[in-house]
Amino acid sequence: MQRGRTEAFSDGVLAIIITIMVLELKVPHGSTFKDLLPTLPAFLSYVLSFIYLGIYWNNHHHMMHTVKYVRGAILWANLHLLFWLSLVPFVTAWMGENHFETQPMAIYGFILLMSGVAYNMLQRTIIKSQGEDSLLAKAVGKDIKGKLSPLLYAIGIASCWISTYIAGALYIAVALMWLIPDKRIEHEVKE
Repeated sequence: MQRGRTEAFSDGVLAIIITIMVLELKVPHGSTFKDLLPTLPAFLSYVLSFIYLGIYWNNHHHMMHTVKYVRGAILWANLHLLFWLSLVPFVTAWMGENHFETQPMAIYGFILLMSGVAYNMLQRTIIKSQGEDSLLAKAVGKDIKGKLSPLLYAIGIASCWISTYIAGALYIAVALMWLIPDKRIEHEVKE
């Protein structure tokens, strides 16, 4: 099977996830900037989650360009990733509504961790299907960011009981690490 349907389905699911997230933002009562202050935690949660979903969409898009054909294992690994990403609106709203309290922050980190694990599983499934000499295998290489991210998420989750500021800083650090475009796949596809 060609990759087009898998890409289109994934794009559609991610678009719905982002739409659900933005619909969770509540309009403040009042017309002054001061009236916006109570909505700030929800808005900041939305911004961080939007960035994460954008990173996943971007990297998924690039990764799928290395796929020559899609097999059942790739479809299931892709659905596994989409499952964890579909929980992002829920934990984003919970975290924002509760002003970055310990348990919502920890569960948010857990969803980020599981999304990262699922992405890595999809990546490994594609490499297994396409072969160790595939474009993706060459592009991924040692994958330092892919190995460092789960560690930072785990530290972030544990640090929630010490300081949610530390946890938030770690979640933001991982996002910033991935926000810098990864040229490895683009480079391999061009060659």
